[in-house]
Amino acid sequence: MAAIIVTACEVWLAIGLTVGLWFILAGIERIDPAARGAYAFRPLLLPGLALLWPFVVWRWRQLARSSGGRC
Repeated sequence: MAAIIVTACEVWLAIGLTVGLWFILAGIERIDPAARGAYAFRPLLLPGLALLWPFVVWRWRQLARSSGGRC
């Protein structure tokens, strides 16, 4: 049982790191125009993005739908 939990956490964080890096590199400027050029704070976002990645993806998709696919 412990191995299943550890594996699930590893998968969750692997997906979270992938989504977080993708968001930091490609999506943050589309979501928040004030983030343009603010490269020093982006690595600080990665732990939170890795843990909360489903909410990031959900919010990003909502914004893409409301803006007609521009995000």
